[in-house]
Amino acid sequence: MVYTEAMTNEELKHWRAVNGYSQAALAKALGVASMTVSRWEMGIRTIPPFLHLALKCLEGGEKIPDTGRKSNEQNTGKED
Repeated sequence: MVYTEAMTNEELKHWRAVNGYSQAALAKALGVASMTVSRWEMGIRTIPPFLHLALKCLEGGEKIPDTGRKSNEQNTGKED
């Protein structure tokens, strides 16, 4: 089964307001750049159709597993 109905930018803004997330906090929780959330909300980028699943996890207080990927803001190209 494929889920293809993505959230609208207004639905995402509403979800953030109801759940008390800033764009930066949501970006950090999702492991994406803050600009990604901003662009979703401005309608510049398409919201992934599976985002609702991640938001459900955040509503339930679950931590979204770290995939090991770094967002563009975190990836400086320097090795620790």
